Amino acid sequence: MRKYVIMGVQGSGKGTQSALLAKDLDLVHISVGDIFRWNVQKHTKLGAQVRRTMNAGNLVSDDLVEAVVRDRLGMHDWNFGFIIDGFPRNARQAEFFMESYDIDGVINLEMPDDEVRRRVLSRRLCPRCGMDYNLIADRPEEEGRCDICGTPLVVRDDDTPEALAARLRDYHEQTRPVLELFRRKEYVYDIDARPAQDEVQQQIRKALNLPS
Repeated sequence: MRKYVIMGVQGSGKGTQSALLAKDLDLVHISVGDIFRWNVQKHTKLGAQVRRTMNAGNLVSDDLVEAVVRDRLGMHDWNFGFIIDGFPRNARQAEFFMESYDIDGVINLEMPDDEVRRRVLSRRLCPRCGMDYNLIADRPEEEGRCDICGTPLVVRDDDTPEALAARLRDYHEQTRPVLELFRRKEYVYDIDARPAQDEVQQQIRKALNLPS
């Protein structure tokens, strides 16, 4: 059984790289961001709380994030392991996580802030089917419309310049120190996230001694 954490600032490719690993290794990909976005789209009570927080450019509270992660991992549908992204984001969450689970590796996707801004501000989302697009590398066939259902694409609430600036600040101030906590166990693997996604995936597999 393999249990991995993948870390990196918004736009560094955590979701894409996690999905590639999960598919080949039969891991469960747990994306805290996807869980929150699903609740927002379904207009749940949790979704309303998350939307207010995201619109203000803030991070969801530790208590709420920990509860969501605990509930998701409590499903025990990860027979061969899991890879989790979007958690932990600060020292408190990291301590909670390390006390509860033995982690085989932490993948740290490194990307300069300028490149993060370029990528994140080019993202678009279909509000109907949830399909993601990027105007740099994954444009829709018809400009501004989803290829799957034809719905006009929107900018995520947390992809505005103001919200991104707040998240970059929070990442550097709160999340980067988490890496130092993980490094004490000597299983953090720093990966350059700027190349093409296939090249980044090969870097990850080489670092973790996994088949290419």
